[in-house]
Amino acid sequence: MLSAAMAIPPPESLFAAAHACLRAATPEHKLALTFATAEAFARGELAIDDAPPPEPICMPGRPERPMLVHPRELPRRGFGSDEGRAAFIHSIAHIEFNAIDLAWDAVYRFRGMPPAFYADWAQVAHDEARHFAMLRERLNAFGRDYGDFDAHNGLWEMAEKTAHSALERMALVPRVLEARGLDVTPAMIVKLRQLRDDATADILDVILREEIGHVAAGSRWFRWCCERAGVQPEPTFRELLIRYGRGVLYGPFNLDARSAAGFSGEELAALQSAVAEMA
Repeated sequence: MLSAAMAIPPPESLFAAAHACLRAATPEHKLALTFATAEAFARGELAIDDAPPPEPICMPGRPERPMLVHPRELPRRGFGSDEGRAAFIHSIAHIEFNAIDLAWDAVYRFRGMPPAFYADWAQVAHDEARHFAMLRERLNAFGRDYGDFDAHNGLWEMAEKTAHSALERMALVPRVLEARGLDVTPAMIVKLRQLRDDATADILDVILREEIGHVAAGSRWFRWCCERAGVQPEPTFRELLIRYGRGVLYGPFNLDARSAAGFSGEELAALQSAVAEMA
C-alpha cells in the first residue's frame, strides 16, 4: 500500500486529489489515495480552488477483474455454502468499491458547492474504503479475493446519467441505489447469524449503521439543491423516480431506516407508489 506522503498528488487541490482517487486502478492504490486524501482534507491541507472544469464523466480506474456483466448474467447463489457466502461478500465489496468512486466523483464533478458538501462526501469516500477493506479481508478468509467473481456496473451507470446535475445525483444515487442497502441488509444479517457467520454479520452491522448517515447526506444535499433551484423536494423526488426509477427501484422499503436517513413521509409514500406503478 502507498504511504500517505506518496498518495497526495501535487498541487494540493481537493479537486486534483479527488480526480487522482477516481483514476486509481488497483484496490490498493485507490484505498491508499482515498484514506490520505480524505484525512488531508479534514486537516485543512487541501484547498477548494478554482480548478479547471471537470472532465466529461467516464469509467473510473478499475482493476482488470472483476469482469463486468449484465445483472441477469450473474448466477444466483444461496448462503448455505462457503462458495455462496464468498460470492455474496464479493457482491457487497463491489458495491462498496463503486461507492468510493461515487463519493469522489461528487466531490470532483460538482463545483461551487458549500465546503460542508465536500467534507461530507470526502468522509463518505473514507468510510466506503474502510468498508471495502473489511469485506476484502473477510473474503480472503474464504480463500477468495476481490475480482474472483463477476459483477455488474449499475451504480456507475446511474452516475453517468446524473453527471449533469448535483440535484439529480443526490436524489438518485444515495437515495435510490445506495439506499437499497438499508432495505435488504437487516434480513441478510439475520440470515448470516442463523448460519453462525457472525464475522460477516458484524461487518454488515457496521456498514448498515454508517450507510444510514451516507443516505442522510444525500437527503440533506438533495434538499439544499432543491432550495437553490427554487423547487419543492417532494414533487421533484417523485418526478425523478418516475423518470429514472424503472429497473433500479425495488421494494419493500425499510421505512424506519429511511426515515432516519432523511426521507419524509411524503417521499416514502412516493417510493411505494412508484414501485406499484412500475409493477
